Amino acid sequence: KNVGNLDYVSCWYKKAALLMASHPATRAAFVSTNSICQGEHVANLWESLFRQGISINFAHRTFRWDSESTLKAHVHCVVVGFSRHDTAPRIIFDGETKTEAAHINAYLMDAADVFIGSRQHPLCDVPEIRLGGQPIDDGNLTLTKAERDELVKSEPNIAAFIRPFMMGKDFINRTTRYCLWLKNMSPNQLHQSPSIMKRVALVREFRQKSKRVSTLKSADTPALFGAPFECHENYIAIPKVSSENRRYVPIGFLTPEIIPGDKLFCMEQASLYHFGVLTSNVHNAWMRAVCGRLEMRYSYSNTIVYNNFSWPEPSESQLARIEATARAILDARALYADSSLADLYDEVTMPMELRRAHQANDRAVMEAYGMPWRTMTETDCVAELFRLYQKLANKISTK
Repeated sequence: KNVGNLDYVSCWYKKAALLMASHPATRAAFVSTNSICQGEHVANLWESLFRQGISINFAHRTFRWDSESTLKAHVHCVVVGFSRHDTAPRIIFDGETKTEAAHINAYLMDAADVFIGSRQHPLCDVPEIRLGGQPIDDGNLTLTKAERDELVKSEPNIAAFIRPFMMGKDFINRTTRYCLWLKNMSPNQLHQSPSIMKRVALVREFRQKSKRVSTLKSADTPALFGAPFECHENYIAIPKVSSENRRYVPIGFLTPEIIPGDKLFCMEQASLYHFGVLTSNVHNAWMRAVCGRLEMRYSYSNTIVYNNFSWPEPSESQLARIEATARAILDARALYADSSLADLYDEVTMPMELRRAHQANDRAVMEAYGMPWRTMTETDCVAELFRLYQKLANKISTK
């Protein structure tokens, strides 16, 4: 299933498994790109292999393998050793650490076998999230601050059609960008603006050269984003890509005047409770375990990470506490108005007030799950989330 989405190295795993079917004593190990044990690869490849009796004997979690060329290109790899019916102790290597495991699942964790497939809607009763809009404009509908200022200076009347615009990187780094948002601009107003007319004409020309049917169709509306989207109330923004060096993916609330791009996930109808759970280490631990990666950077997704996440069922007092700790995180950020989220969530420069606010929020969320926050490790937390996922997924499949 979905074999077209798998990395080429998957073929070698399949070939080895076929060999093991006729030669059961065979053992194999491959150095592979780390994506083989991340995101949608796990369900697409490993579920089939495990059903054939394959099990993982040992694994080396992600490490960087530098090339010997002068360009120093590098890839991020794992080593996976597997076989049928091997009773030797299971070993997980992680950097210099070597740990004996009761069982190694396809995410290279000491936990039960769980296969997180793509899901189109949330497993729990929470708001949907979706990616922002896609300009498909060759840079003609998006503006730097300097370009925006120059346009407004030459044609003051177009200021009303310029909105703040953010991709994930802009959101994290607090970069100021803008876009032309022309959905309410009449043809007459458009003709009266030479600067915008030129840009819109270039958008149409760019889209007409595409081979994609949807892009060709959007050439008929060159004044609009190729895939337009805006929020009509305050919303939570989650960057699609974030550094693996952060303990918490930086998320936050944005106002509806800001147009989100397609590197930001957006949640409307969002509350402080939703923010508190999503920014907690519980959700971040889940994300680290199941998300895809770009090199080592986290690649958040709605279909794999968010929609498969098992939310707690808090009491009224637990919900109120999560709301309070979530507010404390926002208040701690507000103390450093001159700092971007990149500054605030750098492990070296993270302010103590913010770190303590997050730690209090982590405890509040874990208590809502009934998790022993004093003693539970991240691996134990993910194992519990896998168990909750299986329970909810099985419940839905039997309806």
